[in-house]
Amino acid sequence: MTDRRTLLLDAAIEVLGTRGLRQLTHRTVDAVAGLPEGSASNHFRTREALISGVLGRLVDRETELWGRLGGAQPLDAERFATAAGAMITELAGPGRAVTLARYAIFHEAAFNPDLQRRIAENRERLAAWGVPLVAALGSTEPERHYRMLLDLIDGLLLNQLASPTSSFDPATTIRTLLSAITPTPTTPAPSARS
Repeated sequence: MTDRRTLLLDAAIEVLGTRGLRQLTHRTVDAVAGLPEGSASNHFRTREALISGVLGRLVDRETELWGRLGGAQPLDAERFATAAGAMITELAGPGRAVTLARYAIFHEAAFNPDLQRRIAENRERLAAWGVPLVAALGSTEPERHYRMLLDLIDGLLLNQLASPTSSFDPATTIRTLLSAITPTPTTPAPSARS
């Protein structure tokens, strides 16, 4: 992706996340990006193309965030919960524009079958990365558990954005789900003495 294209998509995310879908125009994106008028329309001929591009960029940004928070080391359930909690806290706080942009697109998708298809494709793209991660935590049904985890994360984010609380602690909630979907270590039975 070219730097200018990335700059335009990040500006579009900023518009969606701070002003809403109705304000998403090529002209507004150009202004937020600090580029000459016509730049966004040169890269994204239609509004639908711009929204589609934003969808892909959101997946990239969220994957980058997971990578940064999770680090390169293999994650155990505790480190995963801590990393997921930090990611959710960031996406509900300093990164809230990214989350709100994503929800604006999801709202639009409810009325647009093409966007629904694109969202499904992007979910599969994320699943290719996330399902093995959940499997590595010990899940016996990694695909199903990965989807449960995404649903939980979306619910936590939505509730915190709609009704913020100072006691927001998503890592504890993630730990609770992980304890239900990953095996617990068993203590070996004591040997019988004769």
